[in-house]
Amino acid sequence: MTTPYRIITVCTGNICRSPMAEFMLADAAAEAGLDMVVDSAGTSAWETGNPIDPRAKAVLARHGIATSEHAARKFNPAWFGQRELILALDTDHFDALRALAPNAEAADKVRMLRSFDPEVALAQPRQQGIYDPWFGSAKDFDVSWDLISAAIPGILAHARG
Repeated sequence: MTTPYRIITVCTGNICRSPMAEFMLADAAAEAGLDMVVDSAGTSAWETGNPIDPRAKAVLARHGIATSEHAARKFNPAWFGQRELILALDTDHFDALRALAPNAEAADKVRMLRSFDPEVALAQPRQQGIYDPWFGSAKDFDVSWDLISAAIPGILAHARG
């Protein structure tokens, strides 16, 4: 594992899924004693500057994960060189990130977050997405929690090398 191991999670607007994954991964890495830096971004600039969705923040709080200040931001292609792993939360993010990659090595850093979930690890990326809970209710954020949680042990194992 490089020190620190750097991961970025990416969704559309960077207010729901990717900040949830960011805080969940950072918390799990700290509990595991891993030297890891996790941040997040969106593929669009639609929500730039906005805080984490209150429903996402509430799910995290119910599970004992505190959220620091969060301001949505758009993914910067320069970050391909500054991250070991780039985790897409859904297939449109996966496709957009791979298209932005400056070379094959950078594109290989892009993985679906759920590709680390043993239940769907062997599935095609099209079957590993986490739908956008923003359009739903608080229950949809609970589903996002469950899907992200299932992948975290695999992500940590990957980071350990």
